[in-house]
Amino acid sequence: MAINRAMGPAEWLLLVALSVLWGGSFFFSKVALAELPPFTVVLGRVGLAAVALVVMVLGSGQRLPRSLRLWGAFLVMGALNNLIPFSLIVWGQTAIASGLAAILNATTPLFTVVLAHLLTRDERMTPGRLSGVVLGLLGVALMIGPAALAGLGVAVVAQLACLAAALSYALAGIFGRRFRGTPPLVTAAGQVSMSTLLILPLALVVDRPWSLPPPGPSTWGVLIALALLSTALAYILYFRILAAVGATNLLLVTFLIPVSALVLGIRILGERLAPGHLAGMALIALGLAAIDGRPLAWRARLRRRMGPGPVQLRP
Repeated sequence: MAINRAMGPAEWLLLVALSVLWGGSFFFSKVALAELPPFTVVLGRVGLAAVALVVMVLGSGQRLPRSLRLWGAFLVMGALNNLIPFSLIVWGQTAIASGLAAILNATTPLFTVVLAHLLTRDERMTPGRLSGVVLGLLGVALMIGPAALAGLGVAVVAQLACLAAALSYALAGIFGRRFRGTPPLVTAAGQVSMSTLLILPLALVVDRPWSLPPPGPSTWGVLIALALLSTALAYILYFRILAAVGATNLLLVTFLIPVSALVLGIRILGERLAPGHLAGMALIALGLAAIDGRPLAWRARLRRRMGPGPVQLRP
């Protein structure tokens, strides 16, 4: 089944919802990190999400798969989509600013366009897709601000770590295509469960959570929100979009996350909208339109219907 098609209104709505859920994860994580170390936060995030998703699978009458081969695929997906990028980004942000890390993370669709062209048959690179990805990346950089690029080239290893995380996300999007025959709820439960098993030893060895003071109610609250909203629900949407429209379209969410975070900041935290934000969002919109392809197709059809323009008579 070919999945290289333009997204419909339903898929765009799901993509925007996913960007809001993942955009909120930055706020939740920041609050949780005030009392808990990084790997413990990640373990709590995926562990609580895994419990919730397994309960939802069983409560809906579905079953977890018994195939060892499928659980092996969940393990690979958990490594590519959670363990590797989470670890690289957390480590990278110890040496570079979060704004620069976000810009580097926004290269994910660029990696996806190239890798999907090389590794799949139905998600081919087109000039529209490539130009759209570049426009979207420029829009993200403009929204976050040129000052975030000031450290570019200084902490090279940390920046390469963030780029490797983006590459891992792109590979996860392509690898996840194999779960199209599995219900999104089951796939989300399997992937997050295996992610928990992968991150557990890291949290135990590095963070030694048993030696930490118990977190307060606010930390538990944001950790639960991080698990249920930004992980469990987000991954259900993730695999539903992936099955419908493919990896290239799915990972456009990395362009929308800064927009969602900005809108949430304006509505909830009273932040101000700067001209650079508007210009960045305009570039992102143009990039998404170019990748989607339909606005250009509508323009071409309109020009064909209108026919050639009036003949200019010269004296």
